[in-house]
Amino acid sequence: MRKLSNAAVLTLTSLVLFFPFQPVQTEVTASLEHEELVDQLNLLLSDEKLDGALSGVSVRSADTGEVLYEHDAHDRLKPASNMKLLTGAAAMDSLGPEHTFDTQVFSEGKVKGGKLHGNLYLKGKGDPTLLYEDFHGLAQQVKDQGIRSVKGNLIADDTWYDDIRLSEDISWNDETRYYASQISALTASPNKDYDAGTVIVAAYPAAEEGEEAVVEVTPETDHVTIINQTKTVAEDGEKDVTIERKHGTNEIIVEGTIPLEGSRSRSWVAVDEPSGLALDLFQRALEEAGIKVKGKLTYAQTPEKSDLVASHTSMALEDLFIPFMKLSNNGHAEVLIKEMGRTVYDEGSWDKGLDVVEEYVQTIDVDADTMRLRDGSGMSHVNMVPADEISELLYKVRQEPWYDAFYTSLPVAGKEERFVGGTLRNRMQDTAAEGNVHAKTGSLTGVTSLSGYVTAKSGDELIFSILLNNYLGSVQVIEDELAVTLAEYEG
Repeated sequence: MRKLSNAAVLTLTSLVLFFPFQPVQTEVTASLEHEELVDQLNLLLSDEKLDGALSGVSVRSADTGEVLYEHDAHDRLKPASNMKLLTGAAAMDSLGPEHTFDTQVFSEGKVKGGKLHGNLYLKGKGDPTLLYEDFHGLAQQVKDQGIRSVKGNLIADDTWYDDIRLSEDISWNDETRYYASQISALTASPNKDYDAGTVIVAAYPAAEEGEEAVVEVTPETDHVTIINQTKTVAEDGEKDVTIERKHGTNEIIVEGTIPLEGSRSRSWVAVDEPSGLALDLFQRALEEAGIKVKGKLTYAQTPEKSDLVASHTSMALEDLFIPFMKLSNNGHAEVLIKEMGRTVYDEGSWDKGLDVVEEYVQTIDVDADTMRLRDGSGMSHVNMVPADEISELLYKVRQEPWYDAFYTSLPVAGKEERFVGGTLRNRMQDTAAEGNVHAKTGSLTGVTSLSGYVTAKSGDELIFSILLNNYLGSVQVIEDELAVTLAEYEG
């Protein structure tokens, strides 16, 4: 049992016998000062929705780190996107809040009469925020160098990271989903959510019944092929449109029915080989700038003897943390893992990046030996972290110089502004937690998590970590009630 400083220890042991010799035992510890809080939290965790499930809960003082409540907090559970708290903290420490990602264009050969007699290379260094307009900016810089045509090839260089595109536990049916997009050092995003490596596919009703729906792709690209198998039906007809990428290809099949005057159907789709998407967008930008490419589009490493002709620098890491944490962007987490590996060990891989995460948490006396880390986003069902170690991490990072940026990036309960409330914008509204709970959410099948900070009615700031696993149905309401109970605690 953990010894609590300057406080008596209350040990509550409940023994439930379903059948003879088959006990289920749960241990809860807390300071005697907080018996009322213990009773309230225990009651919530006894909800029948959690029968047969696993619940790890840790609550501690933000000022002292003293544990105020524990419920199976040392058991290893799946953290889902609470894994991003570890990834984010390690990234802030190893990369720094001012870290940026560069995208560069190099030329190989001589420029004579506006013609580049050689190849043009587009080199990515991990930027997950590149938009179509950024490729236009790069193209204009190329034009400003006096280049009007490229006699050679247009080449994508994504060698800043390794060529493993998906973390090892991504399931087959997730591979085409935006939340499991492929990770490349050269990629592109469709809008300012920055879901790198994806396109937005939207289907609109045609002008007349019987016609195919109008399908639009953002950004417009030849990297994907649309297979339109839709039909516009009468106004009172059924809207039933599916948008799916055929596995192993870049064929996106849009099929089903959409009624006249009906609303659009829209989906974010992860592409196969995002480096090719970025290269296609750059070629389009070059053409719009009046620069012709005579050769083909291909992939290779930029030669050492080449000339830098254009570059683009991303926003700083502390700014990227807003879409990363607020919207729980999986792609950003995995890019940060590879970028940490590249920065610290000169190897942009999951293995080296996860080494950096483990090393960081050890430096702040969080026990990495009791964890299993398999990715940076929490998508893996093989990740295992105890709630106690997450709450300890949240306590220790309060001493870091980048803590304010880290805290600001967390979703805020009940705040409807998308880049304030984030994934908590529709939760705990009209409660003591609204505008008060700053916490990272997490969700997988059979997994929900919520870890962060809350100020109790007593004025004390509390740190909490809630990990609920292996339940059937929905238990998010219990998670919210636990957080609201902490916000209402008068202590």
